[in-house]
Amino acid sequence: MHLVQKALLLMARADRLGISITRLGLIVVLLWIGGLKVAKYEAEGIVPFVANSPTMNFFYTYDVPEYKKHMNREGELVPANQAWHEANNTYVFAYGLGAVIVGYGLLLCFHPWLPQVAAVASLLVFVMSLVTLSFLVTTPETWVPRLGGPDHGFPYLSGAGRLVIKDAIMMGAALVTMADSAQAYLRKRNATEPRTPTTSRVRAAA
Repeated sequence: MHLVQKALLLMARADRLGISITRLGLIVVLLWIGGLKVAKYEAEGIVPFVANSPTMNFFYTYDVPEYKKHMNREGELVPANQAWHEANNTYVFAYGLGAVIVGYGLLLCFHPWLPQVAAVASLLVFVMSLVTLSFLVTTPETWVPRLGGPDHGFPYLSGAGRLVIKDAIMMGAALVTMADSAQAYLRKRNATEPRTPTTSRVRAAA
């Protein structure tokens, strides 16, 4: 039992390390995934999500389900399909989205110096992840299609659906880093705030 208690004590002290790893993980994922948006296969891969989203489909030229005839598999090169995506603004939208995602990742790096900036960035990542999870409702490709097998529709996630559901973890991670950065900012502000007799009495009363 003594060893169990020691182990639990060590676990309890791992919260700071856990938050640091969570923040680093968010930064790596955001910079990596955002940076990949310059690659055509990645830009084409998000077309079903954007085209079916009622709040985002205006970025594209063509309406659903036009894109289904022009989707390339990852690693495949079909010039005619890429020409269609050029006309659809597929790549231009992906470049803009990638820049935003990379920007969020860079802003999270400001935590040691400007934690308030990192806190806002974490909030934006939370909102972005929430929007991504909405694709489970708007994008048919997130569920296994009815092709004759017994497993289709809810709750059978397709490859696209399994990719989207992981943003539930991103949401939680963003909330953790947001709270930590906000607390760091408040500690820094309180440490540098000039003390007056009035504020000292207020803090003492609190």
